[in-house]
Amino acid sequence: MSTMPHIKKYNDIPTLFVRDEPFIALAGEIHNSSSSDLEYMEKQVWPNLKTLNMNSVIVPVYWELIEPEENQFDFTLVEGLITQARENNMHLIFLWFGLWKNSESMYVPHWMKKDTRTYFRACKPSGEAINTISPLCEAAIEKDANAFYHLMKFIKSIDSEEYTVIVMQVENEIGLLGTDRDYSISANKAFSQEIPQCVAEEFQVSGTWEEAFGYDAGEYFMAYYFSSAVERITNEGQKAYPLPCYANSWLEQFPWRAGTYPSGGPVMKMRKMWNLMAPSLFCLAPDIYVPYVPDVMDEYSQDGNPLFIPEVRKDAVSATYALYAVGGCNAICYAPFGIEELLMNPESIDKPPVEIMLSLNIDPSAFEIEGSAAYLAKSYSIIENIKPIYFKYRGTSHLQSYVKRNEHDFGRFLHFDAYDILVSYSPKAPNKPTSGGLIIELSENEFVVIGTMTKVQFFSKRGKNTHVELLRFEEGEFIKGEWKAGRVLNGDEKMMIQLKDMPSAYRIQVYEY
Repeated sequence: MSTMPHIKKYNDIPTLFVRDEPFIALAGEIHNSSSSDLEYMEKQVWPNLKTLNMNSVIVPVYWELIEPEENQFDFTLVEGLITQARENNMHLIFLWFGLWKNSESMYVPHWMKKDTRTYFRACKPSGEAINTISPLCEAAIEKDANAFYHLMKFIKSIDSEEYTVIVMQVENEIGLLGTDRDYSISANKAFSQEIPQCVAEEFQVSGTWEEAFGYDAGEYFMAYYFSSAVERITNEGQKAYPLPCYANSWLEQFPWRAGTYPSGGPVMKMRKMWNLMAPSLFCLAPDIYVPYVPDVMDEYSQDGNPLFIPEVRKDAVSATYALYAVGGCNAICYAPFGIEELLMNPESIDKPPVEIMLSLNIDPSAFEIEGSAAYLAKSYSIIENIKPIYFKYRGTSHLQSYVKRNEHDFGRFLHFDAYDILVSYSPKAPNKPTSGGLIIELSENEFVVIGTMTKVQFFSKRGKNTHVELLRFEEGEFIKGEWKAGRVLNGDEKMMIQLKDMPSAYRIQVYEY
């Protein structure tokens, strides 16, 4: 019998294992309300995922629907989602929409929403309450932890042999908007006290929160309470069924002031606090709608934090970023948001108003879908089928990845054992992927080149008075790790190695003379 899904190091890299095999979640996240109705899922969601070569789907689970009456749980919806996923040969990553979703308390049960005295809100400096239950509210955290425990217990009861559900997200884009911290009576009292001993020792500071952290005190204060709350909720759920759990972040971004993005959330700036207070999480995960996606992926894959992307832009460039996430950042999961829309008519899709997107620092082009489905499906197919050689070479100098980062990025040199390879990037084109991919050195003279919108040239090592020529140039594809050759290219067709817009693979042998 296989062990349950878990994270462990594989060749010293944190890796998700499902049924005792290393697993990459080639996923998509559905819209917030799609999974609230099983019939809607059956008719409007599952059919639109069939040709995208996904192996996982990220699906919300709503506290207000599973505990409509206090201490009375209804898991009909959860059971139905698991059944549907099995019927569609898909794994599930559940999003726990509990106390906090996009910084607000919008998915808590009705009985909790109406009892504002017991389940008190966070406040702005003026004393105005906001629609966010304070993470200092012990009663609310206790109720959330209890609900999450019963959810995990139920999942175990019906899925501990099939492992349809592989990972859990705890809450969603936590933090406070519109204020750097909670100014409720309870919060003001806690803020004026000495920082906890564990924080003092970890950060080598002392005094009150303001004395210890100065200008950023409000954000550190909220990070401490939000991460502490998430740890209690996560730990309680894992007592019932210890699936891997993570928390996702609304990115810290312009104008770089806590409260313009959710203050206290699991951004990299607050990573040390979150790691200290929420050790049950295996990673902090970015939601990425900014234009500089590769920079965010690099940031969130450093210092032992596995890259897990539950939400990313869904325009055509996402297909290239999927290749870079896996090839360059060892991603555990990659998931464009609103995935069910990729096969729909773009004219029929409601987009957020441009003014709202700009006010939230979201790049409006992130929601353009023309061409996205075919490009992403091809990237996912390639990633799934190269897994045997990918896991063999991952983390070594024999596998190197590249990506175009901005309009002033024209390419880079990759340095392998016997040759240097210049990858030159194509100009940006509407509704096309950007330049990027990965190159695997199978032997000193043999390479697999995978990618999009790139010109590839081989060079001798510096100081050698030799030329490099192509000995054999094959187009083709990997099928379950085995190379299936297509045309052997020669003559005019081998004058240039040019990867076009559709993600593709070539196997190349070179020689020097």
